[in-house]
Amino acid sequence: MSGEDIYIELVKRAQLGDKESLNRLAELARGRLYTYVYRLTLTHELTQDILQESMLEMFKFLNKLEKAEGFWPWLRRIAANKVRNYYGRKQHRKTVSLSEIEDKGLPKNSQEGVADLIRQELKQTILGAMQQLKPRHRHILVLRCYEQMKYSEIGEEMGCSEFGARRLFYRAKKSLAKQLARRGLGKGSLMVALVLFGKMTATSEASAANITVTAATVKVGAMASLATMATSKTAIVSLTAGAVVAAGTVAMVSRTNKNEAGQITKSNSILSIPSQIEVNKGIEEHWYYYPPGTSGAVMMRVQAANENRGSYCQWLQNDQANYYKRNDTIYINNYRMWANDLSVQRLPTDSPDLIEFLSLVEGKSDRMKYVPSYDNGLLVVVNRGQNNNHSQLTLHYDVSDEEYFRYKWPAGARVVDNRDVMHKRGWTYFNITGRINGREVQGKGRIPFVYAVSGRHWPWVVLKVGEKIVNEVSFVGLGRPWMGLHTIDTVRRDAARMHILFETKYNKRSGRAEVILKPEDGQIVYTVNMEKDVIERITFSTSDGREGELVLSYLQEIGDIGNEFAEPGRQTSIRERGEGILWLVHLMEGELGQ
Repeated sequence: MSGEDIYIELVKRAQLGDKESLNRLAELARGRLYTYVYRLTLTHELTQDILQESMLEMFKFLNKLEKAEGFWPWLRRIAANKVRNYYGRKQHRKTVSLSEIEDKGLPKNSQEGVADLIRQELKQTILGAMQQLKPRHRHILVLRCYEQMKYSEIGEEMGCSEFGARRLFYRAKKSLAKQLARRGLGKGSLMVALVLFGKMTATSEASAANITVTAATVKVGAMASLATMATSKTAIVSLTAGAVVAAGTVAMVSRTNKNEAGQITKSNSILSIPSQIEVNKGIEEHWYYYPPGTSGAVMMRVQAANENRGSYCQWLQNDQANYYKRNDTIYINNYRMWANDLSVQRLPTDSPDLIEFLSLVEGKSDRMKYVPSYDNGLLVVVNRGQNNNHSQLTLHYDVSDEEYFRYKWPAGARVVDNRDVMHKRGWTYFNITGRINGREVQGKGRIPFVYAVSGRHWPWVVLKVGEKIVNEVSFVGLGRPWMGLHTIDTVRRDAARMHILFETKYNKRSGRAEVILKPEDGQIVYTVNMEKDVIERITFSTSDGREGELVLSYLQEIGDIGNEFAEPGRQTSIRERGEGILWLVHLMEGELGQ
């Protein structure tokens, strides 16, 4: 049984009235809590006082603890609040003699007097540096390095956002490094100092031996470091300019408004992926991330304050699902975010030619600049302040594994899963029926809804038009929700790449949108279910009178389909033809198939 499991079992027994378990729990908790408090106060007297008060509260309120697995965080918060209250009542912190701390966990070498002297001086240097830190800085170092908590957990415990915790930890590191430097220790001494401080303040040699502080532990992420340095409007502007020069690119500017359904309206929108900044009233934050390579999905995070209500909402669209958070409720939706004014999503990776064409069609210009390459992954961050001031930053590196990239929702948040069965599964099969120039059309295919399943459940389509099998159909023109944008945007952007004019109509009552494409020799109309984020119908015609219609139906349940949807060989899967979205026109003209 692990250490945490022992705590959980003892708590459960103690809450049922088992006094022996309560005494054992108090014994274990006392030793662990002493180490935690001592690292915050660096004085034995104060530690003992807070320890006694915290243990009394533990005995008094243990039965009110709802979840046994939350015992240690609960007890730690009790002690942390008492430490915080103590320093709040004092204008100055107690000083402590460096000799007050026993030499615990450090290697002994009584045979080497010089080595022992050096060790004692190093110990005093490290402790002296730690004493000079603000209590809040020392607290976050303890939580991160010795309690091994995630930044999201630290933010929740310390009353700030995950990104706020990262920035605070960054400041604490810098402050400690500065104090160490004043005492003659160089840049490389930070990790050593953190490890030795942990060992010196451990309660036993065994626990001291287990103290480790890795590079991953002290990492805060580039965005937190940059955001911490940018403490003023001038600094943010300078930082952005520097980043542009370094990366050879500029990001974009984006504004959003939100309707009651949680959709975000964008004008002059740009895509970037997240880096986290604490959201104050009237501030918006947009992150857009693109994995390495040209086939990666667009993942986005948006945080926006509501100036009227004083609250804020959050969107997260990653490789797993689409989330929307309003206050304390998290909604998991079928659909990707779309602009309420139906404007087309722009991406920083869009070519100048594509941006120019979209601006021409929509009758408005866009200030977004082109990012030419992102082989190592691309992160773009855009922030808008209360006075509509913008700061923006572009970085070329992979942040998909960074902890700060993914939201850590509060443990008590209410979750409302609005997804249907197929979206919860992440993929599904679909049937195609219809007619082209009087010939019956039948087909089937598979579509992933999120990027995480697209490798195993890759997209494919097989069509039969009359007696002809069409196996060269491109998925361009059928919508690709797993790539990170809503279907209306993938269809329109596919058209714009070929300079095909289009218009969009939305029927709010039916929840359907029509995307009308106008190639030179005909017309193609897509009917899109906005909530399910799929194409339901495609009608098309040419100038010489030929016409066709395809109806797509998606399977919610797939448990008993048998071999009906046997996938084609991967090596002969549907490839993207040069015609792109015009494959429907070519299908009518009989130029596809074998």
